[in-house]
Order: sequence, then C-alpha cells, then structure tokens
Amino acid sequence: MSLYALKPRFQILLRPFTNWLARRGVTANQVTVAAMLGSMAVGASAWLGYPERGLFLLIPLWLFIRMALNAIDGMLAREHGHKSALGAYLNELGDVISDTALVLPFLAVPAFAPSDVWLFAWTACVVECAGLIGPLAGADRRYDGPFGKSDRALALGAFALWFGMGLPVGSTFVWLWRALIALAVLTAIRRVAMGVRLSRETGR
Repeated sequence: MSLYALKPRFQILLRPFTNWLARRGVTANQVTVAAMLGSMAVGASAWLGYPERGLFLLIPLWLFIRMALNAIDGMLAREHGHKSALGAYLNELGDVISDTALVLPFLAVPAFAPSDVWLFAWTACVVECAGLIGPLAGADRRYDGPFGKSDRALALGAFALWFGMGLPVGSTFVWLWRALIALAVLTAIRRVAMGVRLSRETGR
C-alpha cells in the first residue's frame, strides 16, 4: 500500500483549478518546470541558510505544493491535450531533480550522516528508474510501494518539519534514515519483480 493510491481523490479536488489554468493558456510543461525550479529554490534556501533551522519548514510546505503541481500537470496533459514527447522527459527528469534538490539540504545538518543522506537520494533515483524501465521490459510504468514518491515526500516533510521546529535530533533519526533507505531498496526490488512478472504474463 502506498500514498500513491490516494492520487485520484486528490486530482478530483484539483480539477476545477486545473480547468481554470487550462482556460488561461497555462501548459503542462510550464507547470512541470515550475515544480522543478521551485524545488531547487527551496532546497537551496534550506541548505545555504543553515544553521537557520526555520528555513527547513519551507520543505514540507513546498512538498505539498509540489504534489499538487504534479497532479495538475498530469491532468493538463491527459485532459487538455498537452501530451508531448518533451513533456514526458520533463515530467520524469523533473521528479528526479526535484527529489534530489529537497534531500540534499540535509547534508548541512551535522547530526545526519552524509552517507545516509546521499543513499536516500540515490535509492530514490533507483526506485524511479525501476518504475520507468517497466515499458522497456514489456510491462507498464510501475508505481508499486511501499515507499514511492508520495511516501518519500511524507517522510522527508516530516523530517524537515521536526528539524525546522527546532526539536532535538538524536541517534533515532540515524536509524530512521537507514530504515527508509531499506524501504526504498525493497520498493525497487518489488517494482522490478512486478515488471518481470507482468512481462512474462503478457509474453512480450
């Protein structure tokens, strides 16, 4: 089970605003680029602004906005004729760039091991690659959990909220990072396994 399963309900709430944007000529690619640039700006602000911990509060706020933007660009593409080859590349690459930009600010925090932060960012990329390879292997794009993009955003937002509020960061957080890295590895393995199974079932 993953938070990704809640995406259809979230899209219903955003559809009126998406339709409003479409009527005003906003394109899916513009929304995708805005989400990526916003993630880079927020990540840079938190990293460069350390030791001002309050700047990390921007991360959970932006993660919610970014989740909405990701849903909006998808609806603009599917429901308003904005699909394009460039859009497909921007969508997938933008997600990886945004994820990395919002994880790396934690490198500035002495209490967190740099290796854990880098591994979290790296495994997030591996998870998305495992999902993207599905069509190449004769399956479909895989979104299997338990630790997909939405789940990572929730965990990262919780970390940033805790730290940004000035609450103590002890050794427990070291093990939390590692537990989440393990969940990401499990997610990648599951996506590969499901993709292989579906490919065999369809005989592709």
